[in-house]
Amino acid sequence: MTAPFNREELARQLKGILEFDFRVSPAEASAVQIYKALSKIIVEHMKKKRHDFMRRKNSLGSKQVYYISMEFLMGRSLKTNLYNLGLNNVVEQVLTEEYNIKIDKIYGEEPDAGLGNGGLGRLAACYMDALATCEYAATGYSILYEYGIFKQKLNNGWQTELPDEWLPGGGVWLQAEPDQAVEVHFEGHIVEHWDNEYHRIEHVGYQTVLAVPYDMYVSGYDSKGISKLRLWAAKPVAAFSMQDFNQGKFTQALDAGNIAHTIAKVLYPNDNFNEGKALRLKQQYFMCAASVADIVMRHMKIYGSLDNFHEKSAIHINDTHPTLAIPELMRILLDECGYSWNKSWHICQNTFAYTNHTVMAEALEAWDKDLLQRILPRIFTIICEINRRYCQGLENRMTDQSKIDRMSIVTPTKIRMANLCLDAAHSVNGVSRLHSEIIKESVFKEQYEDKPIKFKNVTNGIAYRRWLLQSNPKLTNLLSETIGDGFKKNGAQLERFRVFERDQVVLGKLGEIKRDNKEKFAKWVKKKYNVSLNLDSIFDVQVKRLHEYKRQQLNVMNILADYLALLENPDMEFKPKTYIFASKAAPGYFLAKQIIMLIWSLSQEIEKNPKIAEKLRVIFLEDYSVTLSELLMPAAEVSEQISLAGTEASGTGNMKLMLNGAITLGTYDGANVEIHEHVGDDNVFVFGMSTPEVNVMKANGYHPEGYYNQNPIINSVINRIYHGVNGVTFQELGDALKFKDAYMCFADFESYRAAQRKISETYANPLQWNRMSLVNIAEAGVFSADRAVTEYAQQIWNLSNQ
Repeated sequence: MTAPFNREELARQLKGILEFDFRVSPAEASAVQIYKALSKIIVEHMKKKRHDFMRRKNSLGSKQVYYISMEFLMGRSLKTNLYNLGLNNVVEQVLTEEYNIKIDKIYGEEPDAGLGNGGLGRLAACYMDALATCEYAATGYSILYEYGIFKQKLNNGWQTELPDEWLPGGGVWLQAEPDQAVEVHFEGHIVEHWDNEYHRIEHVGYQTVLAVPYDMYVSGYDSKGISKLRLWAAKPVAAFSMQDFNQGKFTQALDAGNIAHTIAKVLYPNDNFNEGKALRLKQQYFMCAASVADIVMRHMKIYGSLDNFHEKSAIHINDTHPTLAIPELMRILLDECGYSWNKSWHICQNTFAYTNHTVMAEALEAWDKDLLQRILPRIFTIICEINRRYCQGLENRMTDQSKIDRMSIVTPTKIRMANLCLDAAHSVNGVSRLHSEIIKESVFKEQYEDKPIKFKNVTNGIAYRRWLLQSNPKLTNLLSETIGDGFKKNGAQLERFRVFERDQVVLGKLGEIKRDNKEKFAKWVKKKYNVSLNLDSIFDVQVKRLHEYKRQQLNVMNILADYLALLENPDMEFKPKTYIFASKAAPGYFLAKQIIMLIWSLSQEIEKNPKIAEKLRVIFLEDYSVTLSELLMPAAEVSEQISLAGTEASGTGNMKLMLNGAITLGTYDGANVEIHEHVGDDNVFVFGMSTPEVNVMKANGYHPEGYYNQNPIINSVINRIYHGVNGVTFQELGDALKFKDAYMCFADFESYRAAQRKISETYANPLQWNRMSLVNIAEAGVFSADRAVTEYAQQIWNLSNQ
């Protein structure tokens, strides 16, 4: 790859910005100033490159994709962009020779962008990277959250949430475009009247919030493409009302500003109360209304008419949060452009595509009908009319009224957002092959039977270069030595590595690289937590959002069982294991917070017994982030993907860990199924019930108390949870497992324990373990985000990268 500018040019630009923008000489410049100056150079380069890229696309009349998502978990930008642009070596040389500073210190000055929470947001970020790499014209849309999700701090094991103030350091990547601001209207009421022969609808008495765009550019790897992520900041039209103030209405004088400022404060405000629900709804409409208005304005600027809007624009709804984009586009077409209903609906249905991210019907978003009507009166009337016509069509095709009621968008009390997507979108896809089958067979069974042609699958993919080239340079070098550099551009070429699975020299090098990565991670843990990890132990990793269906509690039950056994017999034969957890719980999710506290409490109790701690150790990493995962993934040896079969849509952490040579310990769920198919039976540890077996057990009635009474290990573990770990009792969690066990941990417990024993036995043979690791690395290329976005482009968006 050829760098966009050479060493001399980079040094000149860097020196100039430091002197003119920061008023310091290179010798005086701090690491923060160097980071910001470097970032400014990269942003300006990408901005120009994006301009040239889009000018060429527009001149060809290329169709564009607009990807709307409540989350984009971007992580740090400097390192990724330097690697993608081929500038990492040039920058490292300039910093070392002229500034006597290591590039890692400069990377460390950047905070992770606080724009996402988990897999949903990380997937969206990966796709921005891949769309640029594959040279598709793409723009992402979301909200410029002031504080992001939250910074996690454990207070004696209990999760507390602190503001994530990422903008002071991360703002350098944002380019404000205030002249392209959009007004967004809330509340008020609708007035209908006739103007000659035209039926007019006006929204009056509304509150206005200004959506101000800030652009973040995302580079592709060794490509001409640049994606743009447009983030909307919420600003008041008038932050202060002098009229209200002069009339003594002091609080009301500030209300307009307060409403605007709350919208973009945090991602996913706690919705355990009505004010939180209302704020979430306002956030979603704010994002959708601003984004659709921007897309329409861009299209009109190029083509001057919306007649061909659906031919030139693909709008993708990432989960149900952006669903309100559908009625918002209808509103613009009907109220502002004067299109007929049928023409407007034709444009919408050929514009929108929807990705579903859940297999659990209870997790599908549904808004309170009265709330939506109050906050978005015009959008409410449009949804009701969409539903009337939809149900009328269903009645023409079927006679079962109960089935029509289940498929209806509007119920007496709720608005079902997924059902709106299913009606309006021309494509509905799941994110793994198993997930896509489950939504056809259960979650959206009736909609699939009605319109089967809409349903597709695109298995998730990851920005693999971030997790390999940037995070694991030693493994990258080994791959280059053995199979050449082609895999850096084309992930499918990783498969060539498989020819070395019997090469003892390569397997030995692979083991050395894993050991080095474990040592690097252990040094960080020692510095951060003052805990010394046993490098000879198995590094067993479960890092993901904390939710009962992901079954961190099953993992803890197994660890607690081993701990109780070691208490009885500290000298028993036991392969040392280090269990590494990292996750955040939703602020209002009490049981999830209890599970975190149990993990932490168990880690503290074990540390009090040094003899046991040499064999068994637990560590919980606070405030998990993309940057922390880049350090952890290369050190991981076991990848815990242990959700109950039929509950995880796909997962992407499983792919990142696999790419770095960790071996999956998983149920037959989500993308684990496809990992298993690619690596084979001998290179993965599968346990637990299958989805059909789970369904049969549920149908027959699942009784966890029976397991508690009959299995002495489960009995002792749950009793210990009740009686206390490190002096803390967990009554609610114990009850949830003993009497409900919603995700069947007890039913899969013995199978999980057996798989853990097999892991210990296999690890005792380093050659076999390294061979398994190599196969996983070699088969990881299929899970590239480049492959995923190409499938979207060809099968769903009808996009060309020419």
